[in-house]
Amino acid sequence: MKRLPYLFIILFLSFGTYNCNSTNDDLEDVEQETPTDPEEDKETEVDPEPEPEPEPEPEEDNDGELDPNRAPSGNFDLSTWNLSIPVNSGKGTALTKTVAEINAGYEHDEYFYTAEDGGMVFKCPNDGFKTSVNTSYTRVELREMLRGTNTSISTQGVNKNNWVFGTAPETHKKAAFGYDGEMTATLAVNHVTTTGSNSHIGRVIVGQIHANDDEPVRIYYRKLKDNDLGSIYFAHEPTDGNGDEQWHEMIGSRSNSASNPSDGIALDEKFSYTINVTGDLLTVTISREGKPDVVKTVDMTNSGFNISGQYMYFKAGVYNQNNSGDADDYVQATFYSLEKSHTTY
Repeated sequence: MKRLPYLFIILFLSFGTYNCNSTNDDLEDVEQETPTDPEEDKETEVDPEPEPEPEPEPEEDNDGELDPNRAPSGNFDLSTWNLSIPVNSGKGTALTKTVAEINAGYEHDEYFYTAEDGGMVFKCPNDGFKTSVNTSYTRVELREMLRGTNTSISTQGVNKNNWVFGTAPETHKKAAFGYDGEMTATLAVNHVTTTGSNSHIGRVIVGQIHANDDEPVRIYYRKLKDNDLGSIYFAHEPTDGNGDEQWHEMIGSRSNSASNPSDGIALDEKFSYTINVTGDLLTVTISREGKPDVVKTVDMTNSGFNISGQYMYFKAGVYNQNNSGDADDYVQATFYSLEKSHTTY
């Protein structure tokens, strides 16, 4: 009988510990967005569900050759990417395929698959589920996930899942996965939209850097339906209060009534882009075989990305910029290489 009080105390303490550990840590962490003009759509990212374990076994080395019989992860290093596709996640928003899932041989026969030449195909219709209720456009897009399959690290914040500018506070450079970054992709845009409003037709974003709420860079390919060739331009969006969005034309014009660009890029024509951030300098390079590179550099010193709390991640794929055309109209691009790097301590 004398042991009963001790048992009661043990049970009481156990119950209290359980309640103290029941927190809201598992709630989804959302980046808010507020669409502005037709050329800009701030995006909201929702944390994906925990990834399945154990980590998938890597496929056999393909010696750098693209194999049409392999899933995308068999031809490309996707070990630090997840994927958004415009199908219902069950919550009325787009589905996120985790790092573990896409590296276990994931393909979608309509939106994300290997082409007959081994390229990695991204296809996205105008109509579909979006990454949040506030997002205006659909996407089939990879999101950089430097944590890999270590789901104990949050997707957002200055941590080992993201990177910062080399001019960020020193404590942030140490807390992040790394600082500065470069992403290079070789691709061909296969199809752009031909229906909808004049300001939407033919636009697709094929690569970007996303920060907390804004984008240091978004690279656009655009071909109007009466033109044979397409243009390349990019946007630089400073953080709120640090200046207006800037537009930089590299090949041709971003105008809704642009004439056929004399040195434009045709559908199915391969080209490469490189996004490089070193300190506060953003450099975008467009490369094509047999032609000189087109290079533009932007000084981001006063853009607000080098301060405390700002973090970055790359995105690549197709981010459809048309929500006014026919539901089954679409954008499509095939990637033939995708590489990225960061400076680490």
